[in-house]
Amino acid sequence: MDECLSNAIPSSKGTSQSVQRFITPRTCLSGTSYTHASPDTPFIRFSDLTESASLDTPDYTFAMRVSTLFYLPTLALVTEALDKAKITISKASHSGNGCPQGTKGTPTHMVQVITFGFDQFQTYIGPGTSYTERSKNCQLHLNLQYPAGFSFAVVDSVYHGFALLDPGVTGNFFSTYYFSADAAKTSTTQTSIRGGGPWAAGQVYTKQDIVPAGDVVRSTCGGSQATLNVNNRIALNSEKPEAFGMITNDDATVSLQQQVHIEWYKC
Repeated sequence: MDECLSNAIPSSKGTSQSVQRFITPRTCLSGTSYTHASPDTPFIRFSDLTESASLDTPDYTFAMRVSTLFYLPTLALVTEALDKAKITISKASHSGNGCPQGTKGTPTHMVQVITFGFDQFQTYIGPGTSYTERSKNCQLHLNLQYPAGFSFAVVDSVYHGFALLDPGVTGNFFSTYYFSADAAKTSTTQTSIRGGGPWAAGQVYTKQDIVPAGDVVRSTCGGSQATLNVNNRIALNSEKPEAFGMITNDDATVSLQQQVHIEWYKC
């Protein structure tokens, strides 16, 4: 098994489901290209397996591209009945101290993989840093419209960014997925990076969190639209007051990014 997918420790509490995984500093997805927005605004990229197009706005950079990162076995079962042209994201907004405010966009293409990133999603810990810089969150609100008779769910996420962590510092990533129509049902993934070793010099990382098949939260059947909420949080903690750590963008072309893989289901 690929080490990006190894060491899964599933757990649950109430209606929330979680997966925790510790990662190693290597790029699991080689050859990945990234679309970069302006320095102070986030971007979202929407990927299809078969089409290629782009849409640019002053606030967002949208791009559709051929994606070889994910295989969609469930989607393959419903492709003939699912009209891809009728699946759109009608609205995308966000909130939280880890991302700028007031940016919106409206792409109109089939969505199988959603990629978004934020240059201002940066966390720091150690001498000379503020306590408020230790934790940041950003919540995305994505309204999807699609043909009646189908539902969808987030089944995995891939993160890409840069981490520099002294020994004794741990970086924790949390992502929670839920639908506005039933906010009590959530699915959560958690990943941690322990400082020291190669992380003390700084490393670009790529991590993948998979939601177990039995734990995915699906949109409600019987409708033709749903609002998917993705709440991301990064938190740093340290066992040593003098230790320093940060999780941030690598350079001008690599920001903290997340890819959300969606599968479609026939109701």
